[in-house]
Amino acid sequence: MATHGANDDDVWGDALMAFVEHDYTDAEALAVSLAEQLRATCADAVAARGQAWLALGGGGTPLPLYRRLAASDLLWPQVMLVPTDERCVPHDHQACNLAAIGSAFDTAEGAQLLALTTPDGDPERSEARARATLAHHPAPFDAVVLGMGADAHTASLFPGVPGLAEALDPASAVDACRIDPQPLPPEAPYPRITLTAARLLRARALHLVIVGEAKRAVLRRAAASHDLLQHPIAAFLHAATAQLHVHWSP
Repeated sequence: MATHGANDDDVWGDALMAFVEHDYTDAEALAVSLAEQLRATCADAVAARGQAWLALGGGGTPLPLYRRLAASDLLWPQVMLVPTDERCVPHDHQACNLAAIGSAFDTAEGAQLLALTTPDGDPERSEARARATLAHHPAPFDAVVLGMGADAHTASLFPGVPGLAEALDPASAVDACRIDPQPLPPEAPYPRITLTAARLLRARALHLVIVGEAKRAVLRRAAASHDLLQHPIAAFLHAATAQLHVHWSP
C-alpha cells in the first residue's frame, strides 16, 4: 500500500483502481482545496446547463468545507442542494441535517435547499416526499459529498439493516428509501431517509471526506472487502460507474 505525503494523489493497488486518495496536511487544507473544486464544478455546471446540482452529506466534518464553498462567488440562485440523507425529525430539530447544511450555506444568497423529509419528520410521508422530489429533479448530480462512519456506513446506508441490499443495488430504479438502523445509534436514535447508491452514483463527481487515522483504517478494511452488507462504503469504493475521490486529513 502506497505511503502518501501532504497533498499527494494516488490510487491504492491494482485491485482498487475505482478510487483515488487525496491527502492533506490538515482539515483546513482539505476544506480549502475541496471547496475550490466544488466551486469550479458549480461554475462549470451553471455555464454548461444553467444549473448546478449537489448532494451533500451531513455531520460535523464537512461543515467547514460547506461554509467555505458558501463564501464563493457563484450564481447561487442557480445552485440546488439536497442532503444525501436525513434523520426523520422536525426541520427545527438539532439533529436535522437540512438545518445544519442550511446554516452552513446561510451566506449563499438564493441557493435552493431541498428537503428529503416532511417538516414534521414523519418517516412514511418523508420517504414519499424524497422520492417525489428526486423524481422531479432526475438529472445526475454535478457533485456528491459523502462522509463515512466508524462502522463503514455512508449516507444512512448502515451495515446489516433490512433493505440494505436493495438500497446498495447500483441498478435500482429507486432514488430514496427509509432506513431503520439496528440498533438505533444512541447519539441519533431516529429512522432515516437516504439516497440510494444508484442515485448517488449517478453523479459527475463523487467525493468522500474523512479525517483521522481511525477512519483511514476503516476505509482500508472496506477497500479490501467486497462484503457490501458489512462495509457499505465499499459499494462506492468499487463502483464501476463513478470514480470516488477520497479526501483525507489527520
